[in-house]
Amino acid sequence: MFSICRQTHPATGIEHAVSCCFFNNEDTCLVTAGSNIIKVFRLLPEGHTKEVNAAGQPIPPKMKLECLATYTLWGNVMSMESVRCPSAGRDLLLVSFKEAKLSVLQYDPQTNNLITLSMHYFEEDDMKNGWTTHPHIPWIRVDPEARCAVMLLYGKKLAVLPFRKDLASEDGDPLEAKPLDSKKAQPTQPINRAPTLASYVIVLKDLDEKIDNILDIQFLHGYYEPTLLILYEPVRTFAGRTAVRNDTCAMCGVSLNMSARVHPVIWATAHLPFDCLRAVPVQKPLGGCLIMAVNSLIYLNQSVPPYGVSLNSIATHTTNFPLRIQEGVCITLDGSCVAPLGEGRLALSLRGGQLYVLTLLADSVRTVRSFHLDRAAASVLTTCMCVIEEDFLFLGSRLGNSLLLRVTERENRMLFSVDKPLEATVDLTVSEPDPAITTLTSTSGNTQQKDSDPAAKKRRLDTLSDCVASNVIEISDKDELEVYGSDIRTSTQLTSYVFEVCDSLLNICPIGDVSMGEPQLLSEEYARSQDSHIVELVACSGRGKNGALTVLQRTVRPQLITAFNLPGCIDMWSVFGESAEGSREADGAHAYLLLTQEDGSMVLQTGQEINELDNSAFMTASPTIFAGNLANNKFMVQVTTVGIRLIKNGVQLQSIQLEWTAQYAATADPYLCVLSACGRALVLALREFKGKDGSSSGRLAPTRQAVPHRPALLRATVYRDLSGLFTPPDADNTQVKGEFTGKMKGKNVKAEGFKPGAVYELNDEDELLYGGDQTPASMASIMLAEQSKNPGVPRRISRWWKKHLVDVKPTYWLFVLRLNGNLEIYSLPEMRLSFLVRDACAGNRILADSLESVPIPSSGIDDEELTGGGQNADAEKLKELLVVGVGHKGTRVLMLMRCSDQLMIYQAYKYPRGNLKMRFSRVSVSFPFGYVSSALTTADDNYETQQLKEGVRQCRYFGNVGGYNGVFLCGPTPYFLFLSARGELRLHPLCSEHAPVASFAPFNNTNCPSGFLFFNAKSSLRICALPTHLSYDAWWPVRKVPLRVTPHFVTYHVESKTYCLVASSAAPTTTYYKFNGEDKEKANENKGDRFPYPMQDKFSVTLFSPVSWEIIPNTRIELDEWEHVTCLKNVSLSYEGTRSGLRGYIAIGTNYNYSEDITSRGRIIIYDIIDVVPEPGQPLTKNRFKELYAKEQKGPVTALTQVLGYLISAVGQKIYIWQLKDNDLVGVAFIDTQIYVHRMLAVKNLVLVADVYKSISLLRYQHQHRTLSLVSRDLRTAQIYDMEFMVDNTTLGFLVSESEGNIALFMYQPQARESYGGQRLIRKGDYHLGQQVNAMFRINATNLSPESHRRHVTMFTTLDGGLGYVLPITEKMYRRLLMLQNVMNNYCCHIAGLNPRAYRTYKSARRGCGGGAARGVLDGDLVALYACMPNAEKLDIAKKIGTKVEEIMADLFEIDRLTAHF
Repeated sequence: MFSICRQTHPATGIEHAVSCCFFNNEDTCLVTAGSNIIKVFRLLPEGHTKEVNAAGQPIPPKMKLECLATYTLWGNVMSMESVRCPSAGRDLLLVSFKEAKLSVLQYDPQTNNLITLSMHYFEEDDMKNGWTTHPHIPWIRVDPEARCAVMLLYGKKLAVLPFRKDLASEDGDPLEAKPLDSKKAQPTQPINRAPTLASYVIVLKDLDEKIDNILDIQFLHGYYEPTLLILYEPVRTFAGRTAVRNDTCAMCGVSLNMSARVHPVIWATAHLPFDCLRAVPVQKPLGGCLIMAVNSLIYLNQSVPPYGVSLNSIATHTTNFPLRIQEGVCITLDGSCVAPLGEGRLALSLRGGQLYVLTLLADSVRTVRSFHLDRAAASVLTTCMCVIEEDFLFLGSRLGNSLLLRVTERENRMLFSVDKPLEATVDLTVSEPDPAITTLTSTSGNTQQKDSDPAAKKRRLDTLSDCVASNVIEISDKDELEVYGSDIRTSTQLTSYVFEVCDSLLNICPIGDVSMGEPQLLSEEYARSQDSHIVELVACSGRGKNGALTVLQRTVRPQLITAFNLPGCIDMWSVFGESAEGSREADGAHAYLLLTQEDGSMVLQTGQEINELDNSAFMTASPTIFAGNLANNKFMVQVTTVGIRLIKNGVQLQSIQLEWTAQYAATADPYLCVLSACGRALVLALREFKGKDGSSSGRLAPTRQAVPHRPALLRATVYRDLSGLFTPPDADNTQVKGEFTGKMKGKNVKAEGFKPGAVYELNDEDELLYGGDQTPASMASIMLAEQSKNPGVPRRISRWWKKHLVDVKPTYWLFVLRLNGNLEIYSLPEMRLSFLVRDACAGNRILADSLESVPIPSSGIDDEELTGGGQNADAEKLKELLVVGVGHKGTRVLMLMRCSDQLMIYQAYKYPRGNLKMRFSRVSVSFPFGYVSSALTTADDNYETQQLKEGVRQCRYFGNVGGYNGVFLCGPTPYFLFLSARGELRLHPLCSEHAPVASFAPFNNTNCPSGFLFFNAKSSLRICALPTHLSYDAWWPVRKVPLRVTPHFVTYHVESKTYCLVASSAAPTTTYYKFNGEDKEKANENKGDRFPYPMQDKFSVTLFSPVSWEIIPNTRIELDEWEHVTCLKNVSLSYEGTRSGLRGYIAIGTNYNYSEDITSRGRIIIYDIIDVVPEPGQPLTKNRFKELYAKEQKGPVTALTQVLGYLISAVGQKIYIWQLKDNDLVGVAFIDTQIYVHRMLAVKNLVLVADVYKSISLLRYQHQHRTLSLVSRDLRTAQIYDMEFMVDNTTLGFLVSESEGNIALFMYQPQARESYGGQRLIRKGDYHLGQQVNAMFRINATNLSPESHRRHVTMFTTLDGGLGYVLPITEKMYRRLLMLQNVMNNYCCHIAGLNPRAYRTYKSARRGCGGGAARGVLDGDLVALYACMPNAEKLDIAKKIGTKVEEIMADLFEIDRLTAHF
């Protein structure tokens, strides 16, 4: 059985986050990594702000995250750090991968991709010391002064990576080194030296023979040489042995002298508590480090006695380390995250999601004297934390949505601490506000001496009223206390912090269970089509208070408002009517609808209702090829094949006859571009003037310079740019920050005067910030900006966010594609050639400006150079060219090129050289259901009609459909392309019932606000809106329904059309059961307030309605205390009352988890979902559970399924078959099994059984003999997560997912020699996914043709939030794509030097006796990259494997169509 595996929804969890200057030294970006995806975000301000913080510095406005780049790697990121590297112009990224690989990466503007600067591989056998399992994560740690980095190898060794000395010097990017028109164009400095010197390895046992079991490594601040702190546990212990052996951890500080390669231990501390977790280096001026243990916090610094506190009462009797009691706090730090907030302040996120601010309070000699912990807010369950631009905190999560918080310091409060020789401290518990879910204030502080102003004293003493003295010194009278003066006491100023949520990133992992169901919120039209069932996916995501149900659909199913049947329409345009003065396009309503027919045009007026107009100012005699608006919707313009009309208020202002046939037209307010069928272009500009009667009127006039028409034009379009990327060449763009460095390109600016059109950024910035020209105030701004680069000065002083709020003046550009394949960009209205790409349609990854290397001579370029070259084969395929600005304020410029065989999407990006200082890079998009680009022509069309239909544009820009802007792709495979302010390109197919779509238009009307129109296959005009209950700014259209409890299982009940959900909520408990000889007895413990009690899960079963997406009232059934649900299945059991003899029931298996001394028992519970009379006003309460059976079994019930109408269950070590009779279960047969069966599946009379440790077995139930027997099993040991059948016509395979992230395919082949006569299942294929699969299901493949053989697609969901499929394919297709995969392995981009073939190889800790990897499963992700390759490479690859490009593309398209579901 040959198959292909592909992931269709990438991982969404975030496990690592760093903040660094990824693209250039000016902008700080957030880089996140989760599974094998790296994303780069930037912060965009939402609006202006005038707020200031406690220190009087400006506070940045609330920010949104915009994703600028996404990279998919062939390996999972294990650890990630960044290194400041000003000399290279941008920072380095260090990423480590499984076992012991390290790559040094950097962004490269020439290819707009990540390049690998160096690769370090430490997986030789002598490194592993004979071990085969490696639980250690290869942590990377970077020296704060960027002198070196280290990586932990196998927990026993350290790899040291020294950096060059000049890494941190301010040299600037070699690309930006010299202006190109200067004399010194030769590069003076050698470019591309590796930033790292030779790496070497330290064996930790050589430093100190005790070092083993490393818990954490960190670099310390403030040492002359890089100093590494190692936290380790030489001899291990565990919680049950602390009475005998405790305080087993130790730490040592190692100074790294890299030139001499000597590493002395300069500092060591032993006998730290046994539960130490991690070390947190403390920044200067305090220095030292903070050791975080589960129950205590300890501050250590060289030559200073340690200071530690216990966080709960467990710490007091598990350690002898001297600890003080931290009053008013009872927390544990396991599973917590930490990030530095500033001097001596840390943000702590606990495992329950509480955010605390920890302040280290120090005295005058910089010794830490006390800690202050303050609960600030409750937020998401955090996996990683990172501070960005010192005012924002990013909480990355694998269990919930990741959050971006703004952290602001608010008013100050004074607290006293007493510096007496007694070492007595006055502990002050601050009364805190109610810890709600929302934002709360928190306190934190820095120490300063008391000032002597009496008014200030009085003011500060007023805030002492809520203080409590909890120590030896009783404060009786405040004034008496004040007498001692400042020699005894330093006051500590506590700053309160406010956390505000700015943005969140959707995350649907971990997906624990998934179920298919029928969507209920659908228009009637979908219910009628019975042949293809519409299904959606409902998955259990998250945990605890981040628990949610995720509803996933792949297609967009528009909500129908009304439909008309209008045959014969080829094209359609919606036009805005006259709107009130000055209102923007978003507010305007569409007043007219123009429909193109073969021989003319039809005009509809769209108000409250839609009527045809007979006498309008529009031309109706010839087919319309374009209609639109100009001058902010004041004017309407219509272009037909023979002429142009300008209309205002339904009155014709101007009519222009064309001497050639127009083929295509486009507007960019106020320009109109018309392209003829003979390859000429005309650009007209709208001139507005006051008419005779005083009302505004206008005329279209051609631009002064015409478009050069040799060689012939193929496509042309105009574009209005608001992104600021297209900067005119005479505006100098070296200034960003508002400082004037005087680097002008050899011109004297003052002498020639400022040109009115040019954008001088340095001037705009200065005037915005400080007003006026180079005044003293402006000079002060330079000082400020220079200071803000110094490490001591806060970044917010320089107002780094200001540049995102500058309004960009629109610029106008004409894009022209000629027959010889040149793409030219002309600036309007000067018609100056600014950008030239040769062979633009070849599909190259980067479109670079050919004028970059040659400055334009004033006389214009030699005619020969432009007109040379004959016809270009690639250019002839180009059918359509569209340039749009989408995303945040239109800052993302997309250029869509639709060729006859593919659609290429390019995105503009900043590049430091050339005229426009930009390039285009190809976006690699995969069309989920395949893409066909062909005009919808029929055989009996005449020549003119065929030309018309060929010219219909299939890429339609829409400004507001349901609040999104983007492009709709018409044709046989219709798609919505969204790019919202989040910045990620989304492609969602329109549901296949409507394909092919002839044309599309956005439509905003009172009855259909921000909706759209399209013609479907049956030539019916449909007026639709986007359903609002889904969010489309995700990989799949998604709805996340928060439950605030942990969901465990979900299943769909077909008869009642509801979902059955098992969830649990945790609460602390003081009781437990203990064994007293013959029976169990309940014990109650009271350990006081400071004891962290264990959490007890309470399980419940509920019905969930897919109509309102909420739990149906009064259906919740609470299970017993201590009872855990282990499985939930919708089973069909034999029942006399129905025709099929079967009926669907909900079966639940449970277990009572008491303790290891008490024997496990469980229950089987069977529910029927019955219809009852709903309660008044609550129509959803028409369904209830009816309990049919609930009895205790002889052991824990761990798995359930049905076979031939019988219930089959795994109870303890046995598997039983039951028959449901008179609401009781009667035993039929049983068999003994392995260790712990946790999954069972049945098809016909075969039962597939998965064991937690012993892989899978195949059982058969023989009905006439009533026997259950073992047929065959996999003889190796493997930890199975889930399994499903693979169905390929008549062959059956068994697909299993394993704990290491592999999937394997087994088959039962008793004829094969290696199966020992059928006793052993044969492994036919295996594949490494890199993510663990916890749920699988099957669905019938969409049948393309009736004669193709039937097969099922096996879908899987992963614990990292991914979805994918495994599809059986024919041997012919497998062979062809296997050759393609082998060649693609050398062609595709190996980011970080990772190899796809190595990544996809089966990974196992033990070297199995079953031979090596079987492969046999194609890597669909790699093969699919073929569609986005440049045309020349496509041809090259096809030649190498001896086939045609079309054949490979047809195979890929067929796979996409077979899996077109949901």
